[in-house]
Amino acid sequence: MPTTPPSLPLRPVELPARAAELTAAALACGALEPIPTQLEIVEQAGVRFQLRVLDSLWRKERAQARQRQGEARGEPSDPFGPCDPALLLGDLSPTHRCVLNKFPALARHLLIVTRDFEDQQRLLTVADFHALWLGLQGIDGLAFYNGGPAAGASQPHKHLQLLPTPLAPSEPAVPMLARLAIHQRRDDHHRAVGLPFDHALHHLPPGLVDDPRQAAVASTGAYHRLLTAVGLARRPGDPHQAGPYNLLMTRRWMLLIPRQREAWQGCSVNALGFAGSLLVRDHAELDRVRAVGPMALLAHTGRSSGAGTQGGPQDPGAAL
Repeated sequence: MPTTPPSLPLRPVELPARAAELTAAALACGALEPIPTQLEIVEQAGVRFQLRVLDSLWRKERAQARQRQGEARGEPSDPFGPCDPALLLGDLSPTHRCVLNKFPALARHLLIVTRDFEDQQRLLTVADFHALWLGLQGIDGLAFYNGGPAAGASQPHKHLQLLPTPLAPSEPAVPMLARLAIHQRRDDHHRAVGLPFDHALHHLPPGLVDDPRQAAVASTGAYHRLLTAVGLARRPGDPHQAGPYNLLMTRRWMLLIPRQREAWQGCSVNALGFAGSLLVRDHAELDRVRAVGPMALLAHTGRSSGAGTQGGPQDPGAAL
């Protein structure tokens, strides 16, 4: 049985305008509670890392505390079942709907959520990628997925996420592109030169966005090859992932990063960290990240590759 009733179908071309309209309405009624941040740029290894210092997390922490209290009383705790109507853009596909992130630190932060409950640690499917490509058809941005709590997932209901780019005005569309554009081919995938965390990179053929169904099949195959490349190959008969990971994706490439822990020295990292965008709780945490370096934080929360942040031959890669 669906966790939420069907909503009006949402065409990809309508996504930008619909997101803008719903954002304004949700702000006006208080359903949307953006988290104000202060942007700091920390440059390392050619990457202009975006560090956002949170002014206050009290609203999100208050909501999470209410959720924990509700769980203790045996109340339903799934924020997506049913979705808050004030945050619901509509159904992207028969299996997925699009909602606004209730506590966004970045503007127009969209969530692509399974209508029926699925566990966040289940492998992504063709249906997941189909919905994601419908989102990317409407918004040429950055999609990402946090595969499990150790990868930064805060909710157990399967959801992918989509942000318009650039992630900050007057900054590169995706900060980590500065490193991803320098890579070496390894069988069916690439590895970016000089990144200190394990990963696998795949270039998507041009034009996939024009046919989301074909794109879903192609990207699902690429996704499983990337999992295999980092030692997280699917286990026969098991629909769950073999370990925590993050997935970053645009219309042009996919990057998969295995994870060993969600945080290091109190600094949490989700998929956006590996795109070059980090959230820090206060200026003390900002100082710690500056001192150790954002790349070291990624190496400690990802799985160390043994490579230095500056090492490796500088082979020019294809434009991403």
